[in-house]
Amino acid sequence: MPPMGSDDRQSEVSRSASRRGGRRCARQLAAAAAVLAALFAVGFLLFADSLPNSEKPPARKAEGIVVLTGGASRIVDAVQLLASGHGQRLLISGVHPSTTPGEILRGNPEFERLLACCIDLGREATNTVGNAVEAGRWARERKFRSLIVVTSGWHMPRALVEIERELPDVDLVPYPVISERMRAEPWWSDPQTIRLLLIEYVKYMASLLHIRIDPAQVAALAGAAHVSAR
Repeated sequence: MPPMGSDDRQSEVSRSASRRGGRRCARQLAAAAAVLAALFAVGFLLFADSLPNSEKPPARKAEGIVVLTGGASRIVDAVQLLASGHGQRLLISGVHPSTTPGEILRGNPEFERLLACCIDLGREATNTVGNAVEAGRWARERKFRSLIVVTSGWHMPRALVEIERELPDVDLVPYPVISERMRAEPWWSDPQTIRLLLIEYVKYMASLLHIRIDPAQVAALAGAAHVSAR
């Protein structure tokens, strides 16, 4: 083999340095990814453990009540709050355009009087951001300075973030509705509940950062995180 010239030696040194730099960069990226994954996991655990597992009366009364559709028990609970004098008027936000008032209060004929005098149906919202916009417009039109917010316990943190963004000067009183699943067993004991909370945690963090994300991407991410954690 002929002796290596100075140009060849310099080229070999350069390639060796490049390889070392590439490996160092890969290690740094892996370390950063591990730190981010750990932060995500810790944040998720704190989020999930902070969710209520029992229903309590609202801390105080308010001028208005807003319930975000998504479960029949939410609406019943909200109407009961209105009937008991916790608010002057109720907005049911996110009602499907084809849903009739009778269908909403089916099985609860005693609420018919309230529907005629004190309940408004919001039909424009299709997601939590839309709920917040709808609630904001409704509250401003009536000059309400306080609202009781009714939605599922796992959905409450994100709902409050979005509604507070629309109504920064309005006092929001949360009334989380607890599902039978969340009430009956720890969240970590059911894979479907874990996946639900993972998806909601990602959406909640996106709301805090004011980022709009594709729900399909969130579901895929939550599925991947759930599989890796098993």
